[in-house]
Amino acid sequence: MGSSYSFLLQCSLLLFFLFSHVQAAKLPFHPRDVLPLLPRQVSWPILNSLSSAVDLLPAFVGSVSSSNRDVHWKGACFYKNTAWMEFHNKSGSQFGGGTLHIKVSKAHSWTCMDLYVFATPYRVTWDYYFLSREHTLEIKEWEERAEYEYVKTKGISIFLMQAGMLGTLEALWEVFPLFTNTGWGENSNMGFLKKHMGASFEPRPQPWATNISVDDIHSGDLLVISKIRGRWGGFETLEKWVSGAYAGHSAVCLKDSEGNLWVGESGHENEKGEDIIAIIPWDEWWNFELNEDDSSPHIALLPLHRDLRAKFNEAAAWEYAVSMNGKPYGYHNMIFSWIDTLDGNYPPPVDAQLVASVMTVWSKIQPAYAANMWNEALNLRLGTQGLDLPDILVETEKRGSSFDELLTIPEQDDWVYSDGKSTSCIAFVLEMYKEAGLFDPIAHSIQVTEFTIKDAYTLRFFENNSSRLPKWCNDADDVKLPYCQILGKYRMELPGYNSMEPYPHMNERCPSMPPKYFRPKNC
Repeated sequence: MGSSYSFLLQCSLLLFFLFSHVQAAKLPFHPRDVLPLLPRQVSWPILNSLSSAVDLLPAFVGSVSSSNRDVHWKGACFYKNTAWMEFHNKSGSQFGGGTLHIKVSKAHSWTCMDLYVFATPYRVTWDYYFLSREHTLEIKEWEERAEYEYVKTKGISIFLMQAGMLGTLEALWEVFPLFTNTGWGENSNMGFLKKHMGASFEPRPQPWATNISVDDIHSGDLLVISKIRGRWGGFETLEKWVSGAYAGHSAVCLKDSEGNLWVGESGHENEKGEDIIAIIPWDEWWNFELNEDDSSPHIALLPLHRDLRAKFNEAAAWEYAVSMNGKPYGYHNMIFSWIDTLDGNYPPPVDAQLVASVMTVWSKIQPAYAANMWNEALNLRLGTQGLDLPDILVETEKRGSSFDELLTIPEQDDWVYSDGKSTSCIAFVLEMYKEAGLFDPIAHSIQVTEFTIKDAYTLRFFENNSSRLPKWCNDADDVKLPYCQILGKYRMELPGYNSMEPYPHMNERCPSMPPKYFRPKNC
């Protein structure tokens, strides 16, 4: 049976790629369109090789604002497409409505279709097209004058699901397991990061957990964590992809006056299921990671350089940690540490238009969530208060700016949100470093809320002499890393580790495009 399946698979692949490269005439069908009709053991290996979770992201093709401003593009199915906008008042309402016309033609096969998302700051809808002809999207009436004015000047944004209907379903098949707490999910997360970031995931010899002596851990030592399965595994995978970080979470070690070891962590889940900032005894934290965390955590300890350890103001660090203890995790500014440039931080097909549309969707579905995640942060950038997302977009346009420019305004560490100062996991650690004097004498020109986890572990703050690392550091591994991996069955990679001196306005204008994540000097 194995040999017959192998022969069938090889023949199917040969026929698929043969027909896929025939260009002389339009086929009555495209081989990709009929893959689901093949036996599952044949179709799924092909589908999985062609699809990607990235295909779930719609690509911006243009904005249509009036009948004399046509937009043209090539679709996934229909290669010639034109759209234009017609304003009318068929409803007899105060601001009227409109009709979006979309003419599609030149399909690459008889069985394909294109799937679209249409968005303004006030609405999001979708449609799909199977036939070569003119289609219409009717908007009976604009929600208010602001939407009418916005569409007249900026238009309705059109997004193409560039993988097509089938490709989108295939991509769903790839992205779904990223968030499942299964071996399938773990393999899917590793596969995604290998494919899109070039990660390697080399196996480590057992034991995978290090027998640690807490006497060798000191205040300020950084913990970086990578999770590769379950809800947090899937979330971290996407975070790593857009930011270039090879870890998705962080915490910091602190010792009290009696020599007891604690962990300061922004993103600790309390008994109510809330993500908060917490100071936790080391034994409690380490026991959870060893025995209760089912996300397959991989953890590395990054010891501070001995010169910086001597400089580290432990009393100031503790004072800061205690002042933040119990406060909410810094969701407010989480995405802004990633976005620094107009177009150098968005892995294709992500762009500022897509970010705005995703925000629009979430603002409609969960207004409170949207206010927490970005509305307050965007208001602070504008110097306004209480504006929701549509009003923020309108206000930005009034000032002669754009939404993509608004996103790039650097976060300020002294901004205060409705629930206090906002610090993500790494911002909490680096703000502590700031308070402890590690960024002196340029601390006033460093905004740590602009740093990603990658930005943190590339700081030249950590021990660079392997002979000064603890004796138990990587003692069971035949590869001696420059830091101490203390948990995980795969070897952790931290490209650029311990390589960059701090400088004023660091990480405020840095691109982060996968898979190379090139970073210009002093960005």
